[in-house]
Amino acid sequence: MALSAAVTSSSSSTAISARTFSSDLKAPQLGSFRVPNQPVTFSQRWSSVKAVNAQPKRSDSIVPLAATIVAPEEVEKVEVEDYEQLAKELGSASPLEIMDKALEKFGNDIAIAFSGAEDVALIEYAHLTGRPYRVFSLDTGRLNPETYQFFDTVEKHYGIHIEYMFPDSVEVQALVRSKGLFSFYEDGHQECCRVRKVRPLRRALKGLRAWITGQRKDQSPGTRSEVPVVQVDPVFEGLDGGAGSLVKWNPVANVEGVDVWNFLRAMNVPVNSLHSQGYISIGCEPCTRSVLPGQHEREGRWWWEDAKAKECGLHKGNLKQEEGQANGNGNGDANPNGTATADIFTSQNLVTLSRPGIENLARLENRQEPWIVVLYAPWCQFCQAMEASYDELANKLAGSGVKVGKFRADGEQKEYAQKELQLGSFPTILFFPKHSSRPIKYPSEKRDVDSLMAFINALR
Repeated sequence: MALSAAVTSSSSSTAISARTFSSDLKAPQLGSFRVPNQPVTFSQRWSSVKAVNAQPKRSDSIVPLAATIVAPEEVEKVEVEDYEQLAKELGSASPLEIMDKALEKFGNDIAIAFSGAEDVALIEYAHLTGRPYRVFSLDTGRLNPETYQFFDTVEKHYGIHIEYMFPDSVEVQALVRSKGLFSFYEDGHQECCRVRKVRPLRRALKGLRAWITGQRKDQSPGTRSEVPVVQVDPVFEGLDGGAGSLVKWNPVANVEGVDVWNFLRAMNVPVNSLHSQGYISIGCEPCTRSVLPGQHEREGRWWWEDAKAKECGLHKGNLKQEEGQANGNGNGDANPNGTATADIFTSQNLVTLSRPGIENLARLENRQEPWIVVLYAPWCQFCQAMEASYDELANKLAGSGVKVGKFRADGEQKEYAQKELQLGSFPTILFFPKHSSRPIKYPSEKRDVDSLMAFINALR
């Protein structure tokens, strides 16, 4: 039965507007369906459909129609935003301009991810736009007391309510009961972060079409250097589901940390009190510590791991994959491009240990001399960075009664080194005492000569 665009009532036809029904109509019936006595608003898509009569007029210029012809529906074309191009256009824009653009485009479907650190600058920028905005945060259950106090301060300062996301209690309980409260010190932080941060974030983003982060290119060596100001999120999904359903905005991507802090001071923005205690990058309490002057801010996070592993998984899609970075902790098995890599640590006062050599050294319980040995991979940029200081150490210790060695622990030797030599990341430095079979692992990331000498003198 064809449905006409006009409804016949008695002997007159009452036109139904393409936008709303008239409130004066007496709710005429269409078959067994009744049209209510109230305005009904059509969607934009349906308002663009051309009305087609059930009995179309004949035209003398064409062959008489044998059946009713229905004009095709005009489907509204949705333009897909080219975010790569938009990122280029906003490449030199200020954080305030980028924030304003993000809030304008997405309205209530976008929110700021707030960690309780210097990313409070994002909230200040959003406040300055004069537009409404939303803020959410991940409460892992293991934040510093100062961070919780800071959340309260920010809410009162801006008159907002932060939308907190919590980890699944059953998953947390299972993790802690099976592996303890501090398993991340032994086998890496990724599992704990996945339960306490990544999965809650995934749930939060499923209710949004875009999110705003405080990522900066200068935050983490080698991993965030290519962060764009806006992008289609390569990892997480948004409200509509599927790849490409979430947009990620990084308004301060091109801003250096010192300029963020200048902005916070100039605008008298409240900050986390941990910053005044030497903390720069702030996360969970067990995995965050203060840093010394001159140290990179990420050295205060997961300090027992390789610098390339210092990501919790929230920004996995922005991590730049470097040579040899073939797994989660930044340790590959070989130079991935297949080219030969020149060996490093070439001082004549350095002993190159083979697999049998390091095995014999590890088995000895009464050594004639103590040893310090670096487990390395020649393609690793952190090993390359300490080459000069380690060679200098070898020259300095020549004839002192302490042997200096190196053992290449990538490739086929990696599994053995991880199991028997405490290899967690490259480089790993071990001290083999004179009267003990178990080597002692150097705990610091400071690999200058003086720091290494202090470690040796404390143990020799």
